[in-house]
Amino acid sequence: MEVHPVISDQDLHLFLHLPWRIYQGDPHWVPPLLLEQRQLLTGQHPFFEKAEIRLFLARERDEVVGRIAAILDRHFLEFHHDPVGFFGFFECLGDGGITAGLLEAAQGFLRGKGMRAIRGPVNPSMHDPCGLLVEGFDSPPTFLMPYNPPRYQTLLEAAGCQKVKDLLAYTLRIWTEPPRKVLRSAEEARRKGIMVRRVDVKRLEEEAQVIREIYNTAWQKNWGFTPMTHAEAQWMAKHLKPLILPSLSLIAEIDGSPVGFLMLLPDYNQALRHLNGRLGLLGLLKFIWYRRRIRDVRLLLLGVRPEYRAKGVDSLLHLTAFQALKKQGFVQAEISWVLEDNWIVMRMAEQLGGALYKRYRIYELPV
Repeated sequence: MEVHPVISDQDLHLFLHLPWRIYQGDPHWVPPLLLEQRQLLTGQHPFFEKAEIRLFLARERDEVVGRIAAILDRHFLEFHHDPVGFFGFFECLGDGGITAGLLEAAQGFLRGKGMRAIRGPVNPSMHDPCGLLVEGFDSPPTFLMPYNPPRYQTLLEAAGCQKVKDLLAYTLRIWTEPPRKVLRSAEEARRKGIMVRRVDVKRLEEEAQVIREIYNTAWQKNWGFTPMTHAEAQWMAKHLKPLILPSLSLIAEIDGSPVGFLMLLPDYNQALRHLNGRLGLLGLLKFIWYRRRIRDVRLLLLGVRPEYRAKGVDSLLHLTAFQALKKQGFVQAEISWVLEDNWIVMRMAEQLGGALYKRYRIYELPV
């Protein structure tokens, strides 16, 4: 077994297509869109304005049996002043020896950049699908959440990876009637002059900057957080614009000043799983057909300025979203992801009727 960096377009083709061999016959796997993956892994995402990525393939004789990416995030380094690099896009067709070889290659790249440790999986940052699924293999992932075989946990831990943080996902049925506590809290917010409006899709690039500013303020003390850049917010606006439902993307304001936001997205994985990674004309028609049948949503983003917490802003956002979900016939929601020690959000998820059903793990390994 040998591990070599990806240096040619043929290597990249093999890197991108390896998951199709690994997940063949797995009813829960959702193939990623190949064009989006190619753009991401060739540095076209604004994340790479301050980041480097090095891809590696493991081969046994002429067969590709594993892959990994080593990621140097200079934005993270500037914000945290902690020399930690990252690994992501990990897949392994074989045993622990292959996993160890892949990690050694990623470690070597990051060691050469002066890093003390490697952390992951992140694909390629904490703003993207991240974590290794370690609990909850009996159902498919929701939109923009990762998925992997159960054996990956054993492979990574046998190679010396140690848990550094768990990320949680909660599932809940859309309420028949909202809980009284949510109603009381939302009414309190209204009395304080807080109003909720829909995101203006026609001005989505501007709205994305409003969301970015609240997000960076609300999340700045969370473990692993790195501020979202202006360019990343613009990228998000461009790529999510066709997917956003204005009634499920909300901004809370007081006297015209934004103080919180909430974004729910339909679980587009339920449509994407039928495309086999390709979005040509036929794929687009399939996507349009299957998206009409989606009845599940994911709470993708939620943020409230620190000075407006415990004032009912989140309850008012939830209540407004609930009314839209009910009207549009959605029945199930996922809240993800939530840091395992973010007791405020965990309690909120439970008060909304959520039940913990999936767990994702971030690992760390010295370089």
